[in-house]
Amino acid sequence: MVGAVTARAAKKATTNIPIVFAVVVDPVADNVVASLERPGGNVTGITNFDPRQPRRQLELLKEALPGLGRLAILGDRGVSDALLKANEEQARALGLQPLGLKVGGSAPDFEEAFAAARKERAGAVLFLEEPIVVIHRKRIAQLATTDRLPTMVPGDWEDIGGLIAYGTSVLEAAGRMPYYVDRILKGAKPGDLPVEVLTRHRLTINLKTAREIGVTIPPEVLQRADKVIE
Repeated sequence: MVGAVTARAAKKATTNIPIVFAVVVDPVADNVVASLERPGGNVTGITNFDPRQPRRQLELLKEALPGLGRLAILGDRGVSDALLKANEEQARALGLQPLGLKVGGSAPDFEEAFAAARKERAGAVLFLEEPIVVIHRKRIAQLATTDRLPTMVPGDWEDIGGLIAYGTSVLEAAGRMPYYVDRILKGAKPGDLPVEVLTRHRLTINLKTAREIGVTIPPEVLQRADKVIE
């Protein structure tokens, strides 16, 4: 199962068939498992949500954009507020003013969201790794570039034109699913297998985007990048 919505649906459908999930932001808050250490029931899996990631992303944004004050945070109206709240909390702790923008529906109005960001004079946009944002990530990145807004996007999204990509890997999380399937086929109970939390991060800086939006990335931030897109 990929994502909280499908994991919860599967959990509701059966209490006997083992369920292995990946890419659930917060398995406990999303009511997929009882705890990370002992999931319980017939469900376990992998999450690429590192609780420390929101702070690290925001610290990077502050370093890359000295003087950043208001930060727009773009998420999905159809999922829980767990990830949005975590980022808002860390933003405030770092002296930033968060502006939560949640979109949804079959035809999400991202233009309206960016209009709100302009009205509130947001200095950057953080993309949350939530379904509606995942699906439309390239379009959203293009809108941000048009508005000359710096963006922080998840680590796997280095190809969409965001200014900074930082985080754990969804692909790595999905790649760990066979390990759990193997353990279960060999007799392990899903509820006894701790949920794995991925903590390896990757940083990519897109200098092409930086030039398009008129931003200069400090040398000390560039030096820490795993990849620089020229």
